[in-house]
Amino acid sequence: MNHFVSAVRRLSQLCGFVAAGLIALGVLVVCHMVFVRYVLNQNTIWQTDFTTYCLIAATFVGSPYVLMTRGHVNVDVLPYYLGARARFWLAVFSAALSFAFCATIAVLTFLFWKEAWDNRWVSDTMWRARLWIPYSSMPIGLSILTLQYVADIANLVTGREPPFGITVERRA
Repeated sequence: MNHFVSAVRRLSQLCGFVAAGLIALGVLVVCHMVFVRYVLNQNTIWQTDFTTYCLIAATFVGSPYVLMTRGHVNVDVLPYYLGARARFWLAVFSAALSFAFCATIAVLTFLFWKEAWDNRWVSDTMWRARLWIPYSSMPIGLSILTLQYVADIANLVTGREPPFGITVERRA
């Protein structure tokens, strides 16, 4: 189990680097677009689509890293005031529910990607980008997010990590 959790952690870290790279690439393309449009006074064809696809891909691909680092918005009022046992079961329930949701969405986005691949969808813009390429970020990111939930549940159940990251018992 340690090897699995470690491998998923490394994969989630890689996802974080890829997402950061996609955001940086999107920023560079926006700068290029501004230069081409306002300095060279030329039309921009692909830059807006490319930047949009980069930011969406960064969102999906970066989500496992955000989960791993607990970088998401977290309201922990209820877990903080629960006892240790109730906090544990709430953490297991919420992680299992989140896992089921992400696994379902990963399967559905894979089917959506496959439809774009099979039917050779392209964007409606002048660039005519093959849509299977940007759509691939959805099943990839959500599948790795699902694996990160499995690793988190394993860490929770085996006691490697405390529920909700709360280690201090409340004082009454």
